Amino acid sequence: MASPKVLVQILVTGTRILGKAFYEAGRQAVKNAKHSPQGALGNDVAGVGTATSGSPTDQITRAHRMTLDEAHLILNVKREASLENVLKNYEHLFKANSPLPAPTPEKAARGKAPAPAHSHYLQSKVVRARERIEAELKLASETPLASAAEAPVTPGATQAPPPPHEMPGGGKS
Repeated sequence: MASPKVLVQILVTGTRILGKAFYEAGRQAVKNAKHSPQGALGNDVAGVGTATSGSPTDQITRAHRMTLDEAHLILNVKREASLENVLKNYEHLFKANSPLPAPTPEKAARGKAPAPAHSHYLQSKVVRARERIEAELKLASETPLASAAEAPVTPGATQAPPPPHEMPGGGKS
C-alpha cells in the first residue's frame, strides 16, 4: 500500500496543475473579452446592428431583426419574386415545419410510426421572413404616393401661396 506521503504529494501536484490551468484559462478569457474583432458585434443579427441610419428600410430591419436579403434566403425566393411566389414558399415551409396532429386511435393501434421532425424555431423564422418581405413591399407601395405628393406642379396650374414664414421678407408686406 502507498504511503500517505506519496498520496499527499500526488494530491498537491494535481491541485497545482489544475490551479495553473484555471488561472491561464481565466487570463485568456479576460484577454478575449478586451479584444473584439471587427466582425463580431455581439448580439448583432444579420447586419441589424449596421442598420443605423434613419431610413425607413433600416427602421424595418431593426423592427423585424432581419435584413431583406436574409428573409429572401429563408423563404428561398429571388429578390424580384412576386408576393404570390413568396406566399407559396411561406405556406410550404410553414407546413413542413408544423407538428402533425395527434394520431387517431386506429393509427396508433397499428404501430408506432417515426415521429416527423418539426421545428418551432424554423417556423418562427419563416413567419418573420414573410413579415419582413411584406413590410418592405408595403413601404415600397407607400413611397410612390409620398413622392407624388411632393412632385412639382405642372405649369399653368394654380398654386396656393406659401405660408408667411416661408415667403421672402418673412411675409411682411
